Amino acid sequence: MPLQSMTGFARKEGSTGRYRWAWELRSVNGKGLDMRLRLPPGLERIEPDCRRLASQYFSRGNLQVGLSLSGTEVSAEAVLNEEALAAVLKLRERLGDVVDPAPLKLDTLLSIRGIVDFREPEESENERAERDAEILAGLEGALADLRTMREDEGKALGQVLLAQVERIEKLTAVVENDPSRSPQAIADRLAQQVSVIMANASGIDRERLHAEVALLATKADLREELDRLGSHIGAARDLLTKGGPVGRKLDFLAQEFNRESNTICSKSNAAAVSAAGIELKVVIDQFREQVQNLE
Repeated sequence: MPLQSMTGFARKEGSTGRYRWAWELRSVNGKGLDMRLRLPPGLERIEPDCRRLASQYFSRGNLQVGLSLSGTEVSAEAVLNEEALAAVLKLRERLGDVVDPAPLKLDTLLSIRGIVDFREPEESENERAERDAEILAGLEGALADLRTMREDEGKALGQVLLAQVERIEKLTAVVENDPSRSPQAIADRLAQQVSVIMANASGIDRERLHAEVALLATKADLREELDRLGSHIGAARDLLTKGGPVGRKLDFLAQEFNRESNTICSKSNAAAVSAAGIELKVVIDQFREQVQNLE
């Protein structure tokens, strides 16, 4: 599966029957999938289907989804109120000796409120279901367009992240191959530090001395940190190659990268190692910032 960014935009328009509709979708970063849906009054019934479709296309991101719906001009139909007309005719019959006996004209009937009502034709249940189906198909098309945009951005972002992983690997190699990490250099440094301890501690016992030497040796050894960095580098490459919704896993790896670089900086007794450790922290921060954009 390709990588996806969590940012994107899509718009889809269409018509069904006497209605025109338009979907507009925006996506930004989010910890999970959060869909904010705005539907016109009367279309609340399609909300469950909208959320179901979105979850089929995305697993993370804050989605703002809006639907606009407008009716095209249609011929209004006249609806005759039979009961009201019957009541008017009955009243005219009762008042036949008082009012003009001439036949009622159409314009007279139309002027009587409630006799004839002009309104848009009502939708049948089948027409409503067909309209909902076409609107939902439009949403699915917009979701597909949004996914394509997110995948395009995800592809570019993946290249940036792979370059940063390569930089982390090179800086790890700088630390690995620094002359200060050679056994002779570590032994000389330990001998010097033991000499300082002996000079400033009168009557120190042998067990205390062994403990101090062991502590210094542990601090001088970066093997575990370098091995873990190598393992994290391999895992990050695998995730970026595999693709799919791997943003959370990469964010966890970024935290682990940072932990190891902090330890390297705290243990370092060489300027070159300290400089590489600081640059590691900078690249790792950039890596983690970019990872926040991945699904």
